[in-house]
Amino acid sequence: MSESLQIQLKKGVLEMCVLALLSGGDNYAYDIASRMADAVGMGEGTVYPLMRRMQNEGLVSTYLVESDSGPPRKYYKITKSGRTALEKQRNEWTVFESAVRKILGDAV
Repeated sequence: MSESLQIQLKKGVLEMCVLALLSGGDNYAYDIASRMADAVGMGEGTVYPLMRRMQNEGLVSTYLVESDSGPPRKYYKITKSGRTALEKQRNEWTVFESAVRKILGDAV
């Protein structure tokens, strides 16, 4: 797979993946970025701007938690709008993935 295609595929599902991670519980950006890097190879430089955009769109909210080892951490929490968006994106992904699998299967 070409690098540019791989990047485009990842960009298309990043928001859904972050919302899915947050649907399992609140988390701070560094941990979200680490989990995304491990899972799909997307780094902090991509995740942090995405988190800001998602906050601006009302998909996530933030709050601060005091830390014993430094400044307070900003935690992200999925909102009701975020849960609705995640469900819609999951449904769209399922339909899309099924269509691609059918085409790929037919092409063999």
